[in-house]
Amino acid sequence: MIGSMGLRIPRATSSLLGRAVNAVATNKSAVAVAAQRRWQHYLMPLRDNFEEKGIPNFLSPGSVNMAYTEYQTYILEKLNALVVGTDFEQKDAKSIVLATARDPELAHVFNHASMAHNNHFFFDHLSPAPVKMGDKLFYHINENFGSVDTLRDEMIGTAVSMFGPGFVWLVRTQLPGQPVALRVMATYLAGSPYPGAHWRRQEVDAQTAIGSSPQGLDNGRRFLERSAAGFKGNRLEPTAPGGTDLIPILCLNTWEYAWLREYGTGVGGMGGKLAYAQSWWNMIDWAKVEEEARLEARILTGGDSSV
Repeated sequence: MIGSMGLRIPRATSSLLGRAVNAVATNKSAVAVAAQRRWQHYLMPLRDNFEEKGIPNFLSPGSVNMAYTEYQTYILEKLNALVVGTDFEQKDAKSIVLATARDPELAHVFNHASMAHNNHFFFDHLSPAPVKMGDKLFYHINENFGSVDTLRDEMIGTAVSMFGPGFVWLVRTQLPGQPVALRVMATYLAGSPYPGAHWRRQEVDAQTAIGSSPQGLDNGRRFLERSAAGFKGNRLEPTAPGGTDLIPILCLNTWEYAWLREYGTGVGGMGGKLAYAQSWWNMIDWAKVEEEARLEARILTGGDSSV
């Protein structure tokens, strides 16, 4: 069982230095927003002035500046440079992710769009103060995980166990004729939780080529390309084989840029990713999570009782 208290590393900075750092962070944020508004993809301000005030008991203003203002600005600048003059220029990040996931030649566009989407999604579900979980969400979490503590341990444990950066997601899924289900999933690097992006085409494996004649190789290549792109006959499949539709409703960013400055490496059991993930759990905006989950006000096991 993962402990409930996270150990944060104290910082021996003077109040004068602290104010100076905060002022620089605030100025950088304003400049970044102004510079990017001429582009389709620009830095969206966070709620409750996180950029200036930080997120109490979680991330300082300097850490928010690094993890959101600076990093998000960098990713968006790269994305704008990649899509300028293309059909993607006027599309939002999620639409670009879904449109480029099946084309290996657009992997660089996918990566920057997906990182921009995921990083903003992470910060957009945080609150400056603890938010009480609503009854409907509480019920569905208990129905699917046994308890809220079990979900907490699963998300934190998954984050700590990831050998490499990525995101841990809580997703809402529902199979035809089945009740709503909540599940935890992880995506590495810039991976996306959306089913339409689960097609990540790979180069054709020579072992799967059909025959050695030019015609056979061409037929095999076209078959593999259409399969990898998601075609079934002449119809483009919305999900990968064995996939199911789902909606992400919460995520934890495990990239080092999000936590290393504030929590350190965790050497000697002090701070680190575990302490960061434990602190994150206390600052989740559960009202926003429940709203996006679009949960039905019914007991899953039947009946008309409201949850």
